[in-house]
Amino acid sequence: MCALVFLISSLIIRFKTKQSLKRQLEYKNITLESLEAIARTIDAKDEYTNGHSIRVGYYSRQIAESLGIQADELDNIYYIALLHDIGKIAIPDSILNKPGKLTDDEFRVMKSHTVRGATILESISTIPQIVEGAKYHHERYDVHGYPEGLSGENIPYIARIICCADCFDAMASKRVYKEPFSQDVIISEFNRCSGTQFDPVISKIVIGMIS
Repeated sequence: MCALVFLISSLIIRFKTKQSLKRQLEYKNITLESLEAIARTIDAKDEYTNGHSIRVGYYSRQIAESLGIQADELDNIYYIALLHDIGKIAIPDSILNKPGKLTDDEFRVMKSHTVRGATILESISTIPQIVEGAKYHHERYDVHGYPEGLSGENIPYIARIICCADCFDAMASKRVYKEPFSQDVIISEFNRCSGTQFDPVISKIVIGMIS
């Protein structure tokens, strides 16, 4: 009798565990599909960057994996990178889609997408560092970035990863004003900007991945 009760209890526990894991996977898929839909919405507003956010998410995850970041953090890094440009939703189309060079005033508005993105995302507490990813991905390792002019390791790690992924995609993608750069040119740029625009360790990882 005891053996039968134990067997039934074990089967019930296994069933409940299986159902719980199934629900967790469903919730994860819902989260992923929702964030990717938002990312596509961001890119749809900017006619020059179709697919940019999802590619940056993919590249950021690959860079993080090559850096040895723990597997359970990789999904969060992908999610954060997907929404790094969400502040562009608040930028006027006349500036975002201007084919020519921006004026100084227009460039100031464009740069504000980092802070605007941080404001949009600040109520999200379930994805650590999502605000930092949006706010600081245009900071430069040598202090000459924006919005706060942070430098070196004062720049959050996730933002340093996204910076490299973002710039790689900008160089590797066709835009209305340019053709994609060759791999040799991209490698040359990462070498040239290592320690100035880019974290030198992350830059080295990106060069290795390209090679």
